[in-house]
Amino acid sequence: MKIGVVALQGDVSEHLEAIEKILGKDSSVAVRNRKDLETISGLIIPGGESTTISELMQKAEIFDEVRKLGEQGFPIYGTCAGLILLAKQGDEQVKKTSQKLLGLMDTRINRNAFGRQRESFEIVLDIGSVKKFTCVFIRAPAIVETFGKCKTLAKFENYIVAAKQDNLFATAFHPELTDDLRVHRYFIEEIV
Repeated sequence: MKIGVVALQGDVSEHLEAIEKILGKDSSVAVRNRKDLETISGLIIPGGESTTISELMQKAEIFDEVRKLGEQGFPIYGTCAGLILLAKQGDEQVKKTSQKLLGLMDTRINRNAFGRQRESFEIVLDIGSVKKFTCVFIRAPAIVETFGKCKTLAKFENYIVAAKQDNLFATAFHPELTDDLRVHRYFIEEIV
């Protein structure tokens, strides 16, 4: 099994390392083009700058392909910026910047729910079956509403910070910035 990470901008190397620690050498793929998508069993869209990642995915001609795969049941995990991109509905910032979303997950998001970079923080939360996990929030988004098939896995300050919908998984925090592999393992074992 190989897990891909969209490798155009953001926390790419940290996710690749986490996958290799769980599944072993050569189990991760840096996804930069459509051909890279052909070799993987699941995909992670990392944190970073969501508008930039969206635009770079379009330029690399993988945006529509990732959407199509997600619609067909392919496992996708979005962290931070990835959570934004998976959403069906954005906030005013998304509209103002004309940011293109994948529109896969039955969620409405707030792109900067937890403030600016200097307001980053860590907190221990119960995340579904993962239980107590140290969550690193960096200029983090949040889900303000789930609907349809989407299920809440964790909340903080009235915001949803982890959710699952069939083949889709999203977190507002950065599990790749900790040494705890349980959230990545959850994606691999429960979603993929």
